[in-house]
Amino acid sequence: MDEEHVEPTGRGTGTEQPEQPHHADHTGHADHAERYEVVVVGGGAAGLAGALTLVRARRSVLVIDSGSPRNGPAAHLHGYLGHDGASPAELLARGRAEVAGYGGRIREGTAVAADRLPDGDFLVRCGDGSTVRAGRLLVATGLADELPALPGLGARWGRDVLHCPYCHGWEVRDRPLAVLADGPSAVRQAVLWRQWSERVTLLAHTWPPTAEDRELLAARGVEVVEGEVTGLVVDDDRLTGVTLADGGSAACRALVVAPVFAARSGVLTSLGLFADPVARDGRVIGTSVGSDPVTGATALAGVWVAGNVAAPLEKLAGAAAQGVRAAVAINTDLIEARTRRALVEFRRAAQDRQPRRRGVVGRTN
Repeated sequence: MDEEHVEPTGRGTGTEQPEQPHHADHTGHADHAERYEVVVVGGGAAGLAGALTLVRARRSVLVIDSGSPRNGPAAHLHGYLGHDGASPAELLARGRAEVAGYGGRIREGTAVAADRLPDGDFLVRCGDGSTVRAGRLLVATGLADELPALPGLGARWGRDVLHCPYCHGWEVRDRPLAVLADGPSAVRQAVLWRQWSERVTLLAHTWPPTAEDRELLAARGVEVVEGEVTGLVVDDDRLTGVTLADGGSAACRALVVAPVFAARSGVLTSLGLFADPVARDGRVIGTSVGSDPVTGATALAGVWVAGNVAAPLEKLAGAAAQGVRAAVAINTDLIEARTRRALVEFRRAAQDRQPRRRGVVGRTN
């Protein structure tokens, strides 16, 4: 699917025009694929913030986005200055419009792999069989939240099955909350959520707290409910509690769980950049792709990452900031490459302009 090209609006102030992409026939051959200076894989906050920075630097940019943001199940986003309470879809729609307004292009689809070409470019392959060439890659594909194996969690994820108090704590404040203990972080989570409600219960589930943990929880007024959780109790499309293996139940209006934060790293893996385990309290909580913590540069020249694919615990605003920093680094890299080429050309032209020395014939008196 080849969208109509959007011309720049002229809001940039630079003098150098961006490199324009060639039209593609989508046959899969690198020589015929359209080319952009930068292809951004992933159109969430990190990817769009990076793309916006790059198009304002007069770069030709394509964003490939599958349209499945991590925060899609949530009705509202919070903690993002100036956009608190907006829907995730609204934020992304505004971001897309801003990128397009400066001449960037958005392509709906899924990038599945990429190849490094002999000339240094990258060939990005999409799920529909189309390809595109990129001088540089910014991968901001985010992560997938892998939920505990408990029936019904997925349907209520981002509504009343939660994991981040900074994203959802205010909305469930003062309600009865329950924390599912299936790992060593559960006690810390229960104490953390205690900031938002005085009615917090730790469900021992598959990770019963130690005696020391129980003392700490008691000191903060957190009740411990024994037994394995088997399911959710939902009334009128609202969570009201959980069921236990012994036939009992525990009341709650929101359930806190600890997902595994699995990096969506398929495109990076195809380039030899693999996701590594991220551990906390001696347990793997997810995976991420290694990169420079400031610029997002990976071990492969020409490839940068931003957002949750590299930083699984980063919030929305931080992910957007990472996208901007990576974009600045990419633009700097492109400028340096262009300057090196210009210097070679300048020296070659200067050498060609030099007059050729002629032999001097000596005189005799």
